[in-house]
Amino acid sequence: MHRPHLMGVINLSPDSWYRESVVTSTEAAIFRARRLHAEGAHLIDLGAESSLHHAARVDPARQIATLLPILEPLVREGALISIETYQPEVARRCLEAGAAVLNLTGTRPADDLYRAVAQHRAGIILCYVQGENVRSVGDFIHSPDHASALLDYFRREIDRAVHAGVHAIWIDPGLGFYYKNLQDSTARIRYQAETFLHTFRLRTLGWPVCHALPHAFELFQDEVRSAESLFAVLAILGKTDLLRTHEIPKVRAVARTLGILA
Repeated sequence: MHRPHLMGVINLSPDSWYRESVVTSTEAAIFRARRLHAEGAHLIDLGAESSLHHAARVDPARQIATLLPILEPLVREGALISIETYQPEVARRCLEAGAAVLNLTGTRPADDLYRAVAQHRAGIILCYVQGENVRSVGDFIHSPDHASALLDYFRREIDRAVHAGVHAIWIDPGLGFYYKNLQDSTARIRYQAETFLHTFRLRTLGWPVCHALPHAFELFQDEVRSAESLFAVLAILGKTDLLRTHEIPKVRAVARTLGILA
């Protein structure tokens, strides 16, 4: 059975509702990063602004001031850190400070950011976004053959990134957390499950696939922390390469068990 790598999550925005991943100080963020690493995370994703549509905007200067005091000591310790952002200045400053991966949640100015990633010999996660960035999307446009639409999008962006000199790329088909017409849990979860199970088609592009695991609060309610374990099964069956999860120990156990049963 295909065994994925795991990306742990640290949310620096109080608007992020998954409380277990939210930290309110530099010290707490560093502590959580060390804990995630000890629990089995291969990569740790830092974000200073929530992608939820109602969340407050955080200007680039404030994001940089929040991220760098956390990023720099972790890099010195040898941790692999990903920065989730769509802000060019935030991306550049964090790459300069040693971020290993840019988790790009926007589409502009992509070419400049691809060159910055290449300059710092970092990797990039290309997120599928129908709009300029995750905070500026409207309704999700679902094509009859969505997997083919994803393939077309990623072929184009991969070509641009490779042309700019990027050598480490993950593709993230996006799971509709932020689109207005996918806030209904049933529609969103069906789309997410379909996307997971079609992951193998995206792998034909020759690059690893990353998925952010959903939590489906409307269905799981008090057991919401169990949701990512369920979706991890679908993602692993689809041969996902990198799982972004708030629940490293639970998802690691799922991945290990599926590997044994295969």
